[in-house]
Amino acid sequence: MHIGAIHHLSTLAVSDTQGPGPVMRTVLLVSVVGVALMAWFLLRGYGKDK
Repeated sequence: MHIGAIHHLSTLAVSDTQGPGPVMRTVLLVSVVGVALMAWFLLRGYGKDK
């Protein structure tokens, strides 16, 4: 193997960054929970007869 390839593989194996995956999951989860809470807040009064 080429020395540069070995260095690249060892750097990749030790690296703990996983890209945008965890950030995107967090953003999507917060967005879904926010939309659900907003829908509940806006629609909670429509079921009551006045």
